[in-house]
Amino acid sequence: MNPPCLRTISPVDGEVVVERPLHSTSDIDAVLRRARTAQRHWASQPLEQRQVLLTRFVDVLVGWRAELAREITLQMGRPRSQSPGEIRGLEERARYMIEVAPDALRPHQPAAREGFTRYVQRAPLGIVAVIAPWNYPYLTSINSVAPALLAGNAVVIKHSHQTPLCAERYAQAADEAGLPDGVLQFLHLDHDGVAALLADTRTAHAAFTGSVAGGVSVTRALVGRFVGSTLELGGKDPAYVRADARLDHAVENLVDGAFFNSGQSCCGIERIYVHESICAEFVDRFAALTRQYRLGNPLETATNLGPMVRGRSADLVREQTAEAVQQGARPLIDVSAFREGGPGSPYLAPQVLVDVTHEMRVMREETFGPVVGIMPVADDNAAIRLMNDSDYGLTASIWTRDEAAAVAIGNALETGTVFMNRCDYLDPALAWTGVKDSGRGCSLSALGYESLTRPKSFHLRTTLPA
Repeated sequence: MNPPCLRTISPVDGEVVVERPLHSTSDIDAVLRRARTAQRHWASQPLEQRQVLLTRFVDVLVGWRAELAREITLQMGRPRSQSPGEIRGLEERARYMIEVAPDALRPHQPAAREGFTRYVQRAPLGIVAVIAPWNYPYLTSINSVAPALLAGNAVVIKHSHQTPLCAERYAQAADEAGLPDGVLQFLHLDHDGVAALLADTRTAHAAFTGSVAGGVSVTRALVGRFVGSTLELGGKDPAYVRADARLDHAVENLVDGAFFNSGQSCCGIERIYVHESICAEFVDRFAALTRQYRLGNPLETATNLGPMVRGRSADLVREQTAEAVQQGARPLIDVSAFREGGPGSPYLAPQVLVDVTHEMRVMREETFGPVVGIMPVADDNAAIRLMNDSDYGLTASIWTRDEAAAVAIGNALETGTVFMNRCDYLDPALAWTGVKDSGRGCSLSALGYESLTRPKSFHLRTTLPA
């Protein structure tokens, strides 16, 4: 009897691009044993040495950029012309985390006290399980992989069955860069295997990016264990275009924010609120620019909108869009002008909906596809109320020339990140975090090291009484 396996079906052409046996319970045990031994040695190395090796690790991955980009496209369908950007983003984030590691991990020293040496150091947790999604397989995982390793942890990666080559590439790059054997490993697991990995007492932390349901499963797997997790669970990210916005800039960037990666981004724009005085012009320009997209084979250079990751994901977007239209929404894009497939096809045209309301799922539930709803609003207060009317709170963007207004609005928003005049971007110097169903904890920035380490206090009496 053949062991269970994962099979990656490319959305490009429906062909199998990867097939791998799933790892067993004994494989999990072996990986954790190696990781435990390696981690103790790794943590004893000076931070400067870990920085050198992580820099080599990043250099290796960057050197493979063209090959990795092609693999991303074949596995999950992003246009090949855009996939190299993911490796550039990985490089930006990893190099930043390497740079700030000394400050982030520096011991805290209270005021001097005669006769005592006192400080609090950041100690590694041990073994960190990184569970990564398919939509940005390198960008999402490096947020945890780089700081976890720099802090002295060992890492075990489990990537989505849609992008398993990414996990293997990490391990290959670690080996080529000279990282100690066992410090960075991968496992191909099903749901039961992930639960076993997380339930094992040797796993000290889980860093998960994915759906709300997946986050619930991770939390359940850790019940009864006093270990932490960071959960990045997606969003229904809004934009608000004020009357004083520079319209051309807002339109160009919001169209890209809505449809890049076929809308399959946790921080992509899914709903837009526009001041009523400029809404008609904004909608006309937004729809006109959307019609310029070229949907097609992502391996072709002219394509700037590829297939969604799988046919059933596209069907869920079709269903949500059709439901909104039945409830009164008006579609502005003629999909017959695109090379869209029928039901079951991952090839889905972009869509812009107006006359939408918050009674429609398309304005409240995560869509994760190339459709966006646009609503007029009377003022800032109306925009704030609607932007907060969601179970999610990852990012929100405000398009205005008035920084003070953006800050005031941002302070009223229930979200982890507030943008002004940009969207759909992670600045590695800032904490990446969400509220409500968008998750808990944070990654990136110096603060990203806190969840991957624990405080350890040293209270040393250096002068004894006579």
